[in-house]
Amino acid sequence: MKKHNFSAGPCILPQEVIKKSAEAVLNFNNSNLSLIEISHRSKDFVAVMDNACELALEHLNLQNKGYKALFLQGGASTQFLMTAYNLLEKKAAYLNTGTWSSKALKEAKLFGEVIEVASSKDKNFNYIPKNFNIPSDIDYFHCTSNNTIFGTQINSFPKVNVPLVCDMSSDIFSRELDFSKFDLIYAGAQKNMGPAGTTLVVVKEEILGKVSRNIPSMLDYKIHINSESMFNTPSVFAVYVSMLTLDWLKNLGGISAIEKINNKKADTIYTEIDRNPLFKGFAQKEDRSKMNATFTLVEGANQELFDGLWKAAGISGINGHRSVGGYRASMYNALPLESVQVLVEVMKEFERKS
Repeated sequence: MKKHNFSAGPCILPQEVIKKSAEAVLNFNNSNLSLIEISHRSKDFVAVMDNACELALEHLNLQNKGYKALFLQGGASTQFLMTAYNLLEKKAAYLNTGTWSSKALKEAKLFGEVIEVASSKDKNFNYIPKNFNIPSDIDYFHCTSNNTIFGTQINSFPKVNVPLVCDMSSDIFSRELDFSKFDLIYAGAQKNMGPAGTTLVVVKEEILGKVSRNIPSMLDYKIHINSESMFNTPSVFAVYVSMLTLDWLKNLGGISAIEKINNKKADTIYTEIDRNPLFKGFAQKEDRSKMNATFTLVEGANQELFDGLWKAAGISGINGHRSVGGYRASMYNALPLESVQVLVEVMKEFERKS
């Protein structure tokens, strides 16, 4: 039976990427050696790293604009402290829209004064705060573009006169933005880019080197830039799969092409959530995520029946996070529209049988 994988992360990858990755584990570049047993400094793997970095900048339209792309380790969680270590001299401002921004804010407080300019915690993070004031005397402003747990997404980013830092872990490469407005972007690979194990960082070089503290080498962006993501042994498999996924996206037509598909997937699921009297959306409509649709059953609905129907249809990974409950359909780039249509048909069948 075909599986419809709505996992929130690690998540679905393009089938052709999985196939090429598997082949490379057995025989990389016809070398009769496995990708995971060759030197990371070999000519073949250096080419992989260079191509992955170049593709990332190309998709974001940041080539030749003073940005560098890095593939690091430690997940976005390490970036919570790494951004502050490298950028926070005295004071920073954070927008708190969920679990991950809360954790980023907590780490930043270790390095200086942190102002929470707004928070949606009062309603369990089911909306994106608007019309907040950002101080001008800060070192940077930090936000999280998409919230996997609560199913919200920022549609309009504030204009700031300080470096703009954004955690784009769960929606990077999914929609067109003017990425030159951002000075530092970071994203764990395991949503829209590859397997767990590597983290993409795209940073404008001119914002670095302005803090007075000494930075440990492993946490210093400048050192990683100078080492071309090879300061320590990179996660060779995760970087390779990320490169293949970025190449798949390029062949598809880039971000503009995938955004149209993503919009159609989101419209399909949300239309059914709003139409079907047995379901209720969690996030406020104007802030709904195109990547993660969160919804619950209305009181009195037969959960056992619904769970049986979606499992029988080959659907996987739609259980909601414990912070929200209910269900979460994660619709990352590689998830086909067909899978969303199957879920919607199950929701309609649930209505008929209830």
